[in-house]
Amino acid sequence: MELISAVGLLVLTTDPLGNIPTFISILQPVPERRRSPILIRELFFAVGIMLVFVFAGRSVTGLLGIEQAAISIAGALVLFLVALEMILPGRGRPGAGAEQPETEPFIVPLATPLIAGPSTLATIILITSKPGGTATAFWAVLIAWGITFLTLISAPLIMRVLKQRGARAVERLMGMMLVMLSVQMFLNGLGEYLRHR
Repeated sequence: MELISAVGLLVLTTDPLGNIPTFISILQPVPERRRSPILIRELFFAVGIMLVFVFAGRSVTGLLGIEQAAISIAGALVLFLVALEMILPGRGRPGAGAEQPETEPFIVPLATPLIAGPSTLATIILITSKPGGTATAFWAVLIAWGITFLTLISAPLIMRVLKQRGARAVERLMGMMLVMLSVQMFLNGLGEYLRHR
């Protein structure tokens, strides 16, 4: 159950469906034969960044003396802000408003912050901070990344089916789910803080 919850949360924060229009736009100036190899390369960079946080994130928070309650509350606030960006019209995801590069994108903005962004990395740290969380986070990252990989590789087909308006509607629905999850995370963090005071 923990793994399913973690995978769902990571899929919501990476938001592969919502990122499809941005990815297509950024890769538009690149020759068509180069787009798939670049996308695959950036996806592997993204999973590499996420796995670094799986194994090093807990050590960093422990070194800084950050408590579980603080991680939950901070993660909830970050997720809430990301959810608002997904729901409210006219507001883009981090990196979405970047100018189209004249050369091939490299790590920024595709690998990070569009896939392995602040909300995703904060979520990974939150998962790893729980007992047995490193193993859960490891498998959750791989499964969520696999879903993201398949979604973005199929981006042209998905856009033909959903079109711009359909993709936007799906993103808003995911944003609403993320709002509810962020509120629950905030309440959990607050409850834990009050229990230890």
